[in-house]
Amino acid sequence: MACGDKFKSGNCVADILRDIADAQEDIVSDCTTSCEQSIADLLGEVSPTTGNDTVPVILYCKGDCKPFKGYGVPADDLWNAFGSFYFRVKSVDEDNCAVLELLREPGDDNDPKSPAEQKTSDLENTGVCITVDVDCFCHITCLPAISVFD
Repeated sequence: MACGDKFKSGNCVADILRDIADAQEDIVSDCTTSCEQSIADLLGEVSPTTGNDTVPVILYCKGDCKPFKGYGVPADDLWNAFGSFYFRVKSVDEDNCAVLELLREPGDDNDPKSPAEQKTSDLENTGVCITVDVDCFCHITCLPAISVFD
């Protein structure tokens, strides 16, 4: 699978995010580690289906090439804003606007300063989504496919 196999927008990050969003939509309505490998694992193309429904991603901003950290506030706890470096792709439109859901470990109330400080052993969906301009990113790292829905 080449970079953004199904889409040819000219923006590699946008095309990979679209591939991930499409693959995840097939699973849930609403190297050995790479984006292509994670997508293949999610779809069961390499091994039997594992029940995974998400390819967590880290995005890196153009210019400073630092990991992007998104912030959000849960609808049921307006006093508990939090940040995360890990996202689940919900959608990417034709203008390269992406809706990303923030992922975090259950009960993790800290505000990580770097991806290395944020735990990833048991990432969960949060229901908190942000909209980003994918053209602002120059790099994407995909983690192995996981399940965030029970």
